[in-house]
Amino acid sequence: MFTEVVKAEYVDGYRIRLWFNNQVTKVVDLRTSLKGKVFEPLKDLNFFKRFTVKYNTIEWENGADFAPEYLLSLPEA
Repeated sequence: MFTEVVKAEYVDGYRIRLWFNNQVTKVVDLRTSLKGKVFEPLKDLNFFKRFTVKYNTIEWENGADFAPEYLLSLPEA
């Protein structure tokens, strides 16, 4: 089975609560994951908060996203 994010909600700071298709729910902190040019805009919290669940993961309007497998591998925040 492929890993998919089925729901996501903003918590605080750079933390997002994620629901996966394998029944796992966890809060992840993406602060240290915002590396590289595409993730620079996400350092602005107002921009960071505006994600959507698209193509089985979370995505921002500038096209930045994280693989759902990566999100699942992050430690609980």
